[in-house]
Amino acid sequence: MCLAVPLKVIQINGKDAVGESLGIRRDIRIDFIKDVNLGDYVIVHAGFAIEKIEEEAALENLRLIKEVADALE
Repeated sequence: MCLAVPLKVIQINGKDAVGESLGIRRDIRIDFIKDVNLGDYVIVHAGFAIEKIEEEAALENLRLIKEVADALE
């Protein structure tokens, strides 16, 4: 099972980008989204950004993911 997660775009090089979340950085592709800028939050699934998301919603989503992960420890 794959989970789509929000990442903050911290680097862009053409259609390649780097996203960061909870201190983890991932190489991602931004082919499917127009007008991605540094600092934007995007939902990433299987290495591809599939949608932009507002910062408030991204942070809430990350908080919930962390809460679930902590509960499983």
